[in-house]
Amino acid sequence: MIVLGLESSCDETAVAIVEGNRTIHANIVLSQWQAHAPYGGVVPEIASRAHLEAIESLVAEALQVSGLNWSNIDAIAATAGPGLIGGVIVGLTAAKAIAMAINKPLIPINHLEGHALTPRLVEDIPFPYLLLLVSGGHTQLIIVEGIGNYRTLGTTMDDAVGEAFDKTAKILGLPYPGGPEVEKQAANGNPKRFLLPHSMVGTPHCNFSFSGLKTAVARTAATIEKSDIPDLCASFQTTVGDILCDRVTTAIKQFSGSHLVVAGGVAANQYLAQRLRTVAASSNLQFCAPPMKLCTDNAAMIAWAGVERLKQGISRSALNVIPKARWPLAEVSI
Repeated sequence: MIVLGLESSCDETAVAIVEGNRTIHANIVLSQWQAHAPYGGVVPEIASRAHLEAIESLVAEALQVSGLNWSNIDAIAATAGPGLIGGVIVGLTAAKAIAMAINKPLIPINHLEGHALTPRLVEDIPFPYLLLLVSGGHTQLIIVEGIGNYRTLGTTMDDAVGEAFDKTAKILGLPYPGGPEVEKQAANGNPKRFLLPHSMVGTPHCNFSFSGLKTAVARTAATIEKSDIPDLCASFQTTVGDILCDRVTTAIKQFSGSHLVVAGGVAANQYLAQRLRTVAASSNLQFCAPPMKLCTDNAAMIAWAGVERLKQGISRSALNVIPKARWPLAEVSI
């Protein structure tokens, strides 16, 4: 089975074609970061218009790159939420139009489910597995029991870890997107230079909090010189690593399975991935983090989620699905 996937929930317009044997025939991502860079963050109106201008040509490009045609496509999968509602509307409406035109089923996909199932696109990971979902908008610990069966152990009480990286970069005057810039600066810094708060560490639950850490970074930044930026970035990144490792260790005690999986844009951070790999090894769990191109927002993960649902026997079209700005993973079902 071959699925065309569309993703437009934030500031990347993405189209992919994925086959059920894990072959990625096309995976095209058009980033809008240059359009948003002057504002230091994503502007929803700009994002929506950019999606509208790009999505038709990207679909055509995906077909050309793959060497396939519409007769080869078995279904259309598209992000139906959560995300910036204008962008979600653009991608989902395009998917509905394509599904109607070629008379193939439309499968609405939860963006978070796309991230959650991405590791199974990379390798045949059995259910259940423990997922740390870390991105610009989400920080969650989830036991992935099966397709449409997700048990949340913990979530952020305020800000997501990716948002904390971006905010730290903005405070320090680093270019957008901020996460990779903080990681780059941290590589040359002293991680023990600044003592920052470790919110929630040591608590018996699996929730997160990053607002206090962001505030501490802002206060510290007001007292340092430009030459101190690498040290503050290293201290911040190390603190995030301490928090994530502590929360994951707590979650592992409530989990019976063989794999710890990290997904979402922040999973592309090599320092954090290495620390989490160590946590997995100490608990005799296998560790999996998708390659960087599948960690950040992309349509291959959406197409793969569509494949997974087709394998469950879901083939009826959902042309009446409504785009959602909010759609908790816990509300997703088979």
